Amino acid sequence: MNSQILERKRIYPRAIGRSALGIMIKTPKAGFSKTRLCPPLEPHESAAFSRCFLQDAAENILAVSLERKNAIGVAVYTPAGSEQEFENLLPEDLLLIPQRGESFGDRLHYAAEDLFSVGFASVCLIGSDSPTLPSSYLRQMVDYLSRSEEGVAIGPTVDGGYYAIGLNAPCRRLFEDIDWSTDRVFEQTQARVAELEMREMTLPAWYDVDDGFGLERLLEELYGEDHFRQRSCRYKPIHTQRLLNSILDAEGPARVWPTRLVRKEPVPGPSN
Repeated sequence: MNSQILERKRIYPRAIGRSALGIMIKTPKAGFSKTRLCPPLEPHESAAFSRCFLQDAAENILAVSLERKNAIGVAVYTPAGSEQEFENLLPEDLLLIPQRGESFGDRLHYAAEDLFSVGFASVCLIGSDSPTLPSSYLRQMVDYLSRSEEGVAIGPTVDGGYYAIGLNAPCRRLFEDIDWSTDRVFEQTQARVAELEMREMTLPAWYDVDDGFGLERLLEELYGEDHFRQRSCRYKPIHTQRLLNSILDAEGPARVWPTRLVRKEPVPGPSN
């Protein structure tokens, strides 16, 4: 693929003075990707959604980096050596750097450390499970870090985790003693920030799509009541919505959106 692969500790001249918008990704595979979406989805569908989430999140980040000249989009991927797996999934302008570490906390710490080592002035690490995450939240994070020398920016999720964290220097302690994949992640991370006496900016809360509840929330946001559909702040997830349209057109909402039938509301048509 044509995307440039960064090497840790080797300075990338364009990174100097800029913020890395690093999306944490892994190769989508049936039976391994988005498994908490099964049911209602089948394993091959979960992998398809993982690919769509990845594409939408990557394009969102790239759009922000093109608008904000002080930011550059980077895909922080795993496993190492799987670069070709992301061909035709990621925009060519997105840089690549492999993940290191075993635990999730280690991978976040090393991702930040490696991005700083190639010359970035600040690093934002962003999950790929929020396909409608407003671009404005990413811009706020970049702007805050450009003004604060010792600040931390955190975007909490409604389930107690976080969709993004940004910092101005490597800090292993931020990722230690965290109960990952629980509703205590954001609270415990805030405790680390307080312990380290760092300034913090908390972004508006958003949601991940990593289980049936998150999938229904996504459906509500894209196809539901007017007050959801008119939320102009959200990012329009073209790839994810195309996949949802194909499922709804083929079989209606019964399997993927059962609460729509419980409320006896009309089946939505494709949303543009």
